[in-house]
Amino acid sequence: MTVKKVTDELGKQAALKIRNDVFVVEQNVDPALEWDEFDEMASVDMFVDYAEDGTALATGRFRVKDGYGKVERICTQKIARGSGSGRRIMEAIELEAKKRGLTTLKLGAQLTAIPFYEKLGYETCSDVFLDAGIKHKEMKKTLTY
Repeated sequence: MTVKKVTDELGKQAALKIRNDVFVVEQNVDPALEWDEFDEMASVDMFVDYAEDGTALATGRFRVKDGYGKVERICTQKIARGSGSGRRIMEAIELEAKKRGLTTLKLGAQLTAIPFYEKLGYETCSDVFLDAGIKHKEMKKTLTY
């Protein structure tokens, strides 16, 4: 399995399809809330984890905001959950953040995903809030070099 930084339309479409399958179809997130202006910005990076046969398994989005790395839209196709795809996406984002000299990453985690992020070194730093009708908490990680 290989994580690739999205550099072309084909990769972008793979990332958007995973997000549609997981967030819009599976979790019933309103498409108007899932798609935003950051999906079209050149300063935003998307990553996709591919199986050996080319199947897109997981995706995530990364951007810099106010001096920290903002991790967004992390999701894994149902068939790949537990396979390490999500972890590989997070590792690729962390590597990108380090290349940019960032020391902090933040994300909004669905409550059910908090244990996943805790295993990767993230700590909860907020109370519960709603995002797209789903309960979340903000989490952060200090990067070490």
